[in-house]
Amino acid sequence: MTTATARAHSNIALIKYWGKRDAARNLPAAGSISITLEGLHTDTRVDFDPTLAADTCELDGEPVATERMRPLLDHIRARAAIESRARIITHNNFPTGAGLASSASGFAALTLAATAAAGLQLSRRQLSTLARLGSGSAARSLFGGYVEMLRGSAADGHDAHAVPLLDAADWPLAVVVAITDADAKAVDSRRGMTASAAGSPFYASWLRQTDADLVAMRAIIAQHDFHALGALAEHNCLKMHALMLSTQPALLYWNGATVNAMHALRALRKDGVPVYFTIDAGPQIKALCPPEFAATTAATLAAVPGVQSVLRTGLGPGAHLLS
Repeated sequence: MTTATARAHSNIALIKYWGKRDAARNLPAAGSISITLEGLHTDTRVDFDPTLAADTCELDGEPVATERMRPLLDHIRARAAIESRARIITHNNFPTGAGLASSASGFAALTLAATAAAGLQLSRRQLSTLARLGSGSAARSLFGGYVEMLRGSAADGHDAHAVPLLDAADWPLAVVVAITDADAKAVDSRRGMTASAAGSPFYASWLRQTDADLVAMRAIIAQHDFHALGALAEHNCLKMHALMLSTQPALLYWNGATVNAMHALRALRKDGVPVYFTIDAGPQIKALCPPEFAATTAATLAAVPGVQSVLRTGLGPGAHLLS
């Protein structure tokens, strides 16, 4: 096989990943725990073509640079003992580069499609380790449901990969996403992480607290305690954004609608609706709630001034081949 197409779903972290211990190998400074989203996905086709002079990529109909993809593709070529360049055609069904983890689904889909097209048969753990070369959060999108990314300790990164914690069907959860700005963010996550590690006085404290939050979240998921999950996810999110704000120069990913949506969700919770929020490196807000409260949550967010659109989804599967 020289051509393959894969689909991978976006994920959002309940316990956030913000910082690297080795930028060259893209190794995280701390672990993370995420949920994979059913409704947000990337479809990627890879064709290894010996007539190509260089790798090419088309994203949503537009040509894009392949520099960030090259280490992953070169690793796959070396492993498969092939030299052909890759023609990549990829499509997101949600905004790209806007804080919705398009790099996670994108590199997970690219990893699965490229390894299949190259004729490699790899385990999920091996695929997760490979996907991490392109995006740290992509390692988690190889799996569905509730997923943990292990920090690892080896210098070569072989033990830095994701592992499944719980299947999506074992504890259904609704996620309502409020889009407040569909444009790509001004500071991407890689640059933001580097800036925080170098320019925030609270970076070391952030890493220590993340380790404790990981232990707590594992236990919460095992117990299916929604209120504890939501409270910890919201607190961990706000700690990460406090780290960003304390970076010099400050990283401010929110806009006015983001803040308004946070207040609206807190008011909804005060009225008895079990809903919590989390926000990644971008202005979009993700509300977490039991499935029976998704409609109420979506209506509340849609009424917030500045919210452009609202997406509703549940938890989804890991990356899989389409052809």
